Amino acid sequence: MEIKSIGAILGDIIGSPYEFDNIKMKDFPLFSEYSCITDDSILTIATMQALMDGGSSEDFRRNYRLFGNKHDSSYGLRFYDWLKSDDPQAYNSWGNGSAMRVGPVAWFYDDLETVERVAEVSASVTHDHPLGIKGAQATASAVFLARTGKSKQEIKSYVETRYGYALNFTLDEIRPDFGFDESCEGTVPPAIVAFMESDGFEDAIRSAVSLGGDSDTIAAITGSIAETFYGVPVEISNEVSTYLPKELKNTLMAFNFKLLM
Repeated sequence: MEIKSIGAILGDIIGSPYEFDNIKMKDFPLFSEYSCITDDSILTIATMQALMDGGSSEDFRRNYRLFGNKHDSSYGLRFYDWLKSDDPQAYNSWGNGSAMRVGPVAWFYDDLETVERVAEVSASVTHDHPLGIKGAQATASAVFLARTGKSKQEIKSYVETRYGYALNFTLDEIRPDFGFDESCEGTVPPAIVAFMESDGFEDAIRSAVSLGGDSDTIAAITGSIAETFYGVPVEISNEVSTYLPKELKNTLMAFNFKLLM
């Protein structure tokens, strides 16, 4: 069985060694002793469980807290406080956490309106700032449009028109001065352009990582779109099982069986 909704996980793993040690080139080992899953993978898989549980606000809130507290990672300070709170409330975040974890929504539903609505629900339990919601919806819509056979130009036009992201730049133009930025506004457009400029899944991930900045999250967003457009070479997809602990792997497989139903 072809395992789906792994593009973000692979982007996260491949980008993880370079998050705080940026590499401004595309020639680097895809996997190394420093590769690992981070919060991007953990919360992407938590999204899968939330969808299987029903996709309500409470389903997302419960599973983000359950998976986040069970699996250690370098969570952002505000998200970490939310995880540990006795009364977790959304904290008006515009950060890229809402976009990095949203990919499974675009696999789970078969119409764009529902994908965008549930993407907002998934974001709003933590990232209820309009820019945080926008980042999740734009990412989910790009994944869905790629999954349903739309061209790169159609995806670009939709995201620009509906969400107002300016995508008329090249990676070469922004790479020299591109730095660490945890916002959706600073992460989602470059991640989409990395996909736009690519000629395959691996090339898309390499392009995303080569920007520098928040490398694992940019690559996770890019990977979630590139997977649905290109598919994932089997020699790369097989690496997922190497890095996922058993519980996360089981949730991924359960999600894939659900997609077949």
